[in-house]
Amino acid sequence: MSFLLKIIKITKSKNIDFIGALCILIYRNIKLNIELGGKKMSSNGEKTKKLTLVPLILMIFTSVFGFANMPRSYYLMGYGAIPWFIFSGLLFFIPYAFMMAEYGAAFKSEKGGIYSWMEKSVGAKYAFVGTFMWYASYIIWMVNVSASIWIPASNAIMGKDTTQAWSLFGLNTTQTLGVLGILWIIFVTVTASKGLEKITKVTSVGGTAVALLNVVLLVGAIVVLACNGGKLAEPIVSAASLVDSPNPAYQSTLGMLSFVVFAIFSFGGIEVVGGVVDQTENAETTFPKGLKMSAIIICVGYAIGIFLCGIFVNWAGSLAGKEVHMGNVAYVMMQQLGYKIGMGFGLGEATALTIGAWVARFVGLSMFLALTGAFFTLSYAPLKQLIEGSPKEIWPGKMGKIEDGMPKNAMKIQAIIVCAMIGLVSFGGQGATEFFSKLILMTNVAMTIPYIFLSLAFIGFKKNKDIVKPFEAYKSEKSAVIAAVVVSLVVGFANIFTIIKPTIEGNYGDTIWMIAGPIVFTLIALLLFGNYEKKNLVSKKDNVA
Repeated sequence: MSFLLKIIKITKSKNIDFIGALCILIYRNIKLNIELGGKKMSSNGEKTKKLTLVPLILMIFTSVFGFANMPRSYYLMGYGAIPWFIFSGLLFFIPYAFMMAEYGAAFKSEKGGIYSWMEKSVGAKYAFVGTFMWYASYIIWMVNVSASIWIPASNAIMGKDTTQAWSLFGLNTTQTLGVLGILWIIFVTVTASKGLEKITKVTSVGGTAVALLNVVLLVGAIVVLACNGGKLAEPIVSAASLVDSPNPAYQSTLGMLSFVVFAIFSFGGIEVVGGVVDQTENAETTFPKGLKMSAIIICVGYAIGIFLCGIFVNWAGSLAGKEVHMGNVAYVMMQQLGYKIGMGFGLGEATALTIGAWVARFVGLSMFLALTGAFFTLSYAPLKQLIEGSPKEIWPGKMGKIEDGMPKNAMKIQAIIVCAMIGLVSFGGQGATEFFSKLILMTNVAMTIPYIFLSLAFIGFKKNKDIVKPFEAYKSEKSAVIAAVVVSLVVGFANIFTIIKPTIEGNYGDTIWMIAGPIVFTLIALLLFGNYEKKNLVSKKDNVA
């Protein structure tokens, strides 16, 4: 009730509508949570205000819920994506979130992040390999985004995706985007290594705009539905429409099972809640309630969002063409939303197309700014955490040196690796559709594998009686083991289905690329840790002598 009263108060004081007031209130709560995130006590020793249920739910929602996940899921599975989101929410998101909450509460004073969690639960080698895989997932993410960031840039400037017509020095589209991606990596590395963090503050405006895209989707779809007399662009013919995919590539059983990776990836970001357990009021009761309610809201939100896409986008009519792919589908669909709104109000074809182009520009600018801010942060933050969290002796030469708060030497090596991967993928001879599909599949697989490391380590965490556990969602070892096994199996099998699907379809290249990254980075991690163990062994022998 107090939440609604606050919204009403804002509508009167600011003279805005309900949606606008809700956005302001969400922004205020997010800002409050960020301010609370790094401090538990004020300078005079008094405790700061703790998170209550509603701010906790808002924090979890904004950390996890991603706008682009809805149009991409609709593109892959149509309405059939909805039950898989519910499945992933029940068997992955909720149990995994409770694990992260227990980790965060137990290791709230540790500076090593997930390395400390796994090292104290299982061991140093396991922790280093798991953390290195977590870091490697961001390497793959950078490869993906450095090439795909030009799509929102194109939409922001042109009002549509024109990248498929781009060509530099006689290169084809994917090669051109690869070259631009390499130049982007060099620019970001040089800039970020100088510690110019203000850039991320400027681009955080894009994050707020992306959050508002969810409101645009909701309101716009309702307007289109009303203008069309309740008729859906993608009709629901029978119950099968809510299960089967209109996408030929995802109509088989294997195709549907491989989609689970996309659903799991859509719940990424839940790790952030691990650090706010001790900042939550009455954590024993508030936190489980907040997680459960957040999970329901996020699952329902994704389900509604996917359904809303079907209100204004007919899959066969708008998404079946070769010019539409996973990299640009969100912009294509939002452009379609603007067009349908214009046509719904009886405006002319040219005017409706103009509205669609401006909606695409808004989406493109929002996503470009948000991705730019994320890129600058992720170009050094995961690498810095990996170096600072692991033993210093692991890193050869000056690689582990931190200068001016930045791992400058390691960032240079990182840039070389990312540029090399971009070059190999972009000059692989595939078209734009295959290129972006490969990049996104590589990213999804790489970024979900660390979940298995963390969930399996949770078994050791629960069995270790020396670890003080101030918050326990799993009251018994048996329930913890069951949850860890279920989460690991769901993520593991989802990745297996995703990896083998291209091979069964005769596309061996995609399978090789999806497994090459994790295998290579695992070998690198084992090599680094092996050298570290040898050094320690020699050092111990010298000390004994």
